[in-house]
Amino acid sequence: MTKLEDLQHLGVVFVSLGEGIDCTTPAGKLQLHILAALAEFERGRIRERVMAGLHRAKAQGRRLGRPKAVIPVERVQDVRHLPVDEAADALGVSRSTVKRWRWRVQQSLST
Repeated sequence: MTKLEDLQHLGVVFVSLGEGIDCTTPAGKLQLHILAALAEFERGRIRERVMAGLHRAKAQGRRLGRPKAVIPVERVQDVRHLPVDEAADALGVSRSTVKRWRWRVQQSLST
């Protein structure tokens, strides 16, 4: 059951003044269904184009996503005494990046 059907069962009438759709009439319901089908179709087409672009970029060897932040290990060690939030601000990276780097530095020091 759709949201509009739920509303109708509660006695609520949906009328879109901007589009001129009155869902209490058969013609209004038809218009709404046609618009919904077109919107679903367009969403699918957009998804296809985005996925094709991602696959093409990957096939061309492009690295997708956020660029990796490169900060010397010494700078990470310089902020090791700071809380994670302050270290992230000082280095200009996220909290999770600081945590990951600290873990890597700790692992490299222990081996």
